[in-house]
Amino acid sequence: MSSTDPMAVAHRFLDALNAGDADALTAIYAEDARIWHNFDRQYQSVSDNARSLKWMHRKLNNLSYDVKRLEPIEGGYLQQHVLRGTLASGEDFALDALAIVQVENGRIVSLEEYLDLAQAAPLQA
Repeated sequence: MSSTDPMAVAHRFLDALNAGDADALTAIYAEDARIWHNFDRQYQSVSDNARSLKWMHRKLNNLSYDVKRLEPIEGGYLQQHVLRGTLASGEDFALDALAIVQVENGRIVSLEEYLDLAQAAPLQA
């Protein structure tokens, strides 16, 4: 797999997410990438997305992305995963999500993430 192959990008992106490495995450995105979420139908910038990753790692111990499905699609990949971790209370946390990712020249140019915001409610406590 070359570094521009969408599946290689997917694995690098997952590594950055699991490590909470906002700098590595930012480097994988194209500078003008757009990140969209179904729950607010808004676009998020790369820097906002990196801040969200840092926040998630503060809220959850042992944060990990449990990938259930990772498939190439035209121009990118589809990823179905469960975000897992442990809340400060010691309770297990799980959030189902699906991402549709478009890749150009080895960088993510677009990411659409679909999740049920109700599952994220424990993170607000």
